[in-house]
Amino acid sequence: MTLASAQLSVLQVIPALDAGGAERTAVDVARAVVAAGGKAWIATKGGRLAGEAEAAGAQLILGPFDSKNPLTIWRNANTLADVIVAHTIDIVHARSRAPAWSAYLAARRTKAKYVATYHGIYNAKSSLKRWYNSIMARADAVIANSNFTADHVRAEHNVSEIRLHVIPRGIDIQAFTPENVTPDRIETIRKQWNLRPGKPVIMLPNRLTRWKGQLTFIEALAKLPHQDFEAVMVGDAQQRDTYVQELIAAVDANGLAQCVRIPGHCSDMPAAFMVADIVVAPSIEPEAFGRAAVEAQAMGRTLIASDLGAQTETVADGVTGYLFPPGDADTLADLLMKALAMPPERREAMRTAARERVLKSYTVDAMCAATLKIYRNLIAAAR
Repeated sequence: MTLASAQLSVLQVIPALDAGGAERTAVDVARAVVAAGGKAWIATKGGRLAGEAEAAGAQLILGPFDSKNPLTIWRNANTLADVIVAHTIDIVHARSRAPAWSAYLAARRTKAKYVATYHGIYNAKSSLKRWYNSIMARADAVIANSNFTADHVRAEHNVSEIRLHVIPRGIDIQAFTPENVTPDRIETIRKQWNLRPGKPVIMLPNRLTRWKGQLTFIEALAKLPHQDFEAVMVGDAQQRDTYVQELIAAVDANGLAQCVRIPGHCSDMPAAFMVADIVVAPSIEPEAFGRAAVEAQAMGRTLIASDLGAQTETVADGVTGYLFPPGDADTLADLLMKALAMPPERREAMRTAARERVLKSYTVDAMCAATLKIYRNLIAAAR
């Protein structure tokens, strides 16, 4: 049996399967493992994507894998070790710190290979926190979802280059192709959001949390010379009710209630992007990858993103989108006016360049192929 044809047996561990880049990646990789003739398990507490994971062929192991309680982590390790032995699992892949401790302990007990992906930037203000974070860097293979993330891992944990791999987040290019979104799906979103006809739509697609920059977005909207637009902040609040009320208050205080919508989670993001004329990704802290910016470019939307973190890698300023200093509402407002007034030929040139960039570097097929290659290399090295 050749290395390429060897059956993969992979257990991924993640706190929950709700909306998010790490969760989506776990489902994508599980699907790729099954498509390659392997077997895939996901240990999680469950969530919105659980049904999709099962439809992709993954077997779910449900439990409190989101817990940071040391006793629960130890019990989870026992559970994972039993699963590894029972199913002869070769690879244990952690996608978050708390369950990574369980994955690490289980892998070491069973001789399975331990892989960890940095989906975020884990800052440490104390030696204890740095030690807690280090569980991600103890893996046989450490995957960073961008060059920015890889630089952070090097600086924090001095990981050897032979163990460190950069695999950018990939998106489902079939789903995120404008021609594949039917008019009725677009109209459904417009009705759900109660958008006024004939108005340009400016969308901020990200979960509702402060560092994603919604308040900067509202401040910039208030600086526009007119309110002849619809603005939508779409995303899951994840129980941040106080922050949602703060956003609503900011909208009201700036006299924007007529033109700003906060509809919550959207289950059809390709259609949501097609509703939008302009997409804004105004994070005020660095994005480890920044999936929304890449999806917007794939869909050919005019993109304005903050100039920090991995967005400086995924967005070519002035070519595939525009970058602005994080938190700078004045510059964001200027770019919004520029985008609203953009000539059709300029918009089309950016649209073409943006999609070509995504097709070259940020597809889910490329991401999964690179991940499965790491799995196979680890298995081969252990033989």
